[in-house]
Amino acid sequence: MPVPNKTRDFLTLPNPKPAFEQVLKQQRRQWYQTIVTCAIALLVIIVCCFLVGLLDGKRLSDGVPSILNLLHQMLPPDFSDARNWGQPLFDTLAMSIAGTAIAIVFSMPLSLLAARNTTPHPLLFQVSRLILNGLRSVPELIMGIIFVAAVGFGALPGTLAVGFHSIGMVGKFFAEYIELVNEAPLEAARAAGANKVQVIYHGILPQVLPQMMDLTLYRWEYNFRASTVMGAVGAGGIGFELIGALRLINYREVSAVLLVILLMVILVDGFSSYLRKRLV
Repeated sequence: MPVPNKTRDFLTLPNPKPAFEQVLKQQRRQWYQTIVTCAIALLVIIVCCFLVGLLDGKRLSDGVPSILNLLHQMLPPDFSDARNWGQPLFDTLAMSIAGTAIAIVFSMPLSLLAARNTTPHPLLFQVSRLILNGLRSVPELIMGIIFVAAVGFGALPGTLAVGFHSIGMVGKFFAEYIELVNEAPLEAARAAGANKVQVIYHGILPQVLPQMMDLTLYRWEYNFRASTVMGAVGAGGIGFELIGALRLINYREVSAVLLVILLMVILVDGFSSYLRKRLV
């Protein structure tokens, strides 16, 4: 029986050097692309900072005395009119809750139509995406002006503005959550004979519900802060008191209102964190 020639077998092994050099070249190319991308992004940031005057040191330094003077005029806070802020604060809180509820109610069906794995037709997918993009692109203040012109002054236009703007953002995130679900439970539900509604209820919602709850609570926090500025367009709330004090150049009352808003934001944030621990 012939003995294998180990020296010959060793010499005929493939040379790993070309493969290693190819991998090294690819890694080097990716590293260069990353450096170029970061350099371009940094250049864009610097140009934008220059265009808006953020790099104008003289202008910024000249504004420091004005800021200090304004802070001096805001101290001490004037709470003499605080007894009249209870109802506006309640209106702001109610606007944030009702606006968030509007966003969730309309975002759920729109997100199912805007997700590629649940939409019944590509046309509905494009239309729903267009609706979400359109609602998200219009700021709350602009919507507030539109709804004030439509339904008059008060908390109602503020609620509608906050709610409809939130639909665009919440619906977008809901759709992305749905698109990223694990397909295995969906295939199992279809194999068991479930229809589309049952697949969504048993296969999709259990996976995305915790994320949706977390986003809902976060959006409520955001909507409360957004509701405070609805008073600038006559949509009621504590923002109306803030704008009124600013127009009267009563900076001490402005600082008092800002402190009250800060306290309410802290309370809303704490309550939202509590709900997130209990529900998510």
